[in-house]
Amino acid sequence: MSSFFFSNTSYFFSSKSYLLIRLATGFFMCYFHGWSKLMSDSDRWYRLGTTITQFIGNDALSIPLGFMAAFAESIGSLFIVFGILTRPMAFLLFFTMLVASSKKLSQAGIDGSELPLLYLFLSLFILLNGPGKYSLDNLIASKTNRKF
Repeated sequence: MSSFFFSNTSYFFSSKSYLLIRLATGFFMCYFHGWSKLMSDSDRWYRLGTTITQFIGNDALSIPLGFMAAFAESIGSLFIVFGILTRPMAFLLFFTMLVASSKKLSQAGIDGSELPLLYLFLSLFILLNGPGKYSLDNLIASKTNRKF
């Protein structure tokens, strides 16, 4: 038992645990938040996009920005699960969660905004850490001798 605590297995656990974090973040975001937004109509995309267009003052961008948020929470999350274009999709998810967190913080305070903040920090962690050892990005990079 003492060899379990004192052995240097950080490489084994970090790769496996990072895969678990990436899988859970992407799957839960897509299943519980993103897919219904992607399959909805343009009225919902308009409501989603209105959050950011209030800051920039251009209401014509509400539907495209709402679709971008729905895309990041659904397709982007699936890309994160499989490790395809991990950093660009994590950036889209991070930006989406930054807007959602700021909206929730201004409306409900810290008590009602724990879920967007959690996804915000998870997407930031994935953005900074990259695809990881167990990803399709890494598999493609090993075949083409490139490093992500």
